[in-house]
Amino acid sequence: MVGSEFLGSLVSSQKAGSHRGIASVCSAHRVVLEAAFVQARHDGLPVLIESTVNQVNQFGGYTGMTPAAFRDFASAEADRAGCPRELVILGGDHLGPYPWRSTESAAAMRASRDLVAECVSAGYGKIHLDASMPLGGDPQDGRGCIDPALAAEREAELAAAAEAAFVELHRIDPRAVPPAYVIGTEVPVPGGVVRAGDPVGVTSVNDFNETVALCADAFRRRGMEEAWSRVCAVVAQPGVEFGDQSVHAYDRSASRALCAAARAMPGIVLEGHSTDYQTTRHLRELVEDGVAILKVGPALTFALRECLFSLERIEEDLLRGEAKASLSNLSGCLEEAMLAQPAHWRGYYTGSEADLWRGRRYGFSDRCRYYWSVPSVSAAVDRLMQNLRTRKIPLPLISQHMPLHYAAVREGRLAAAAEAFLVESVRTELGRYSAATRGGP
Repeated sequence: MVGSEFLGSLVSSQKAGSHRGIASVCSAHRVVLEAAFVQARHDGLPVLIESTVNQVNQFGGYTGMTPAAFRDFASAEADRAGCPRELVILGGDHLGPYPWRSTESAAAMRASRDLVAECVSAGYGKIHLDASMPLGGDPQDGRGCIDPALAAEREAELAAAAEAAFVELHRIDPRAVPPAYVIGTEVPVPGGVVRAGDPVGVTSVNDFNETVALCADAFRRRGMEEAWSRVCAVVAQPGVEFGDQSVHAYDRSASRALCAAARAMPGIVLEGHSTDYQTTRHLRELVEDGVAILKVGPALTFALRECLFSLERIEEDLLRGEAKASLSNLSGCLEEAMLAQPAHWRGYYTGSEADLWRGRRYGFSDRCRYYWSVPSVSAAVDRLMQNLRTRKIPLPLISQHMPLHYAAVREGRLAAAAEAFLVESVRTELGRYSAATRGGP
């Protein structure tokens, strides 16, 4: 069961009172995907892997991958992890004109239609339509926003392009399943709020109802009632967010009205973005309250970065005294790359030079994730892994630098190997989402 079929069953279960959900893994990092596929294989449940409009698009995005290339990459990683492909759902996040928002609206929408079509043609089973941003020449209100009716009309236009692409895909592959759609765009600043203490509002019931009504009308005016039946979720802000140094925990009392409105809406659940760093209890409460799709990304690469830094400390202790040893200097290489190319972190971290250093290195915003593919950083990771791969890691060093993995190694549940530690670190975080979304009365 994949794509719209699984997501449709998820909605039905939620409406029937079963607290099921699914994590949406938003990452293109190989280790993160491996961990997600290992977790899916263990659970025997579908895994949702999503690429964003900036990350993957018809021009390559910042990963250099088109939708078809991302599909092939994810499929290869699933095979390598022993995860059946039928458990893998691919999704596109914020698909729309965001990368081309400074261009004239007709050109931006043309590029957006092409992107959505390519995602569907590549077999993406979940499509988040987002045309909320003003484009070149658009009239804006006092807040810099466009008319919600215009955004809804453009999202229906993108859905029409997706439906046309699916007709062709189905002609080639009669087993293909049509995509599920997600609408709504009320999300926080990508990557987390900038300052601790910034207020995190909850989507109002009026805004939620207006989003659904306007999009439903726009779909129906185009004769896409059947496509509208596959709109399974609305992106809303239930009051969860994280910043550089802080996490805004879920407060179910603050979102009670929104969640009640969504529960009363036939065929619709909520999708929550920036659920990273929420506790397992809060994740479970989100799912119980109808936020059935939980986006997570930075928390996974944060766990990966934590593990890499711990492995670097092991490397330093293990190779101490070896005259010909060549240390990776991973954290130093990462810092040099971030200083040389500050666009990905500037604006997310504030304060003194020491504050900025701590933010770049340890901040929850995890802007490090944009630098792992920089050649010098990638080479440092490779050297680190090679140094540890060719030496036995002593148990005392594991206990000292990786205490959370030490018991698993002693009990024989985890190999004392650097690669295994990386996957396990990410999987530990994913395991909390698995526990929160597995379902129950």
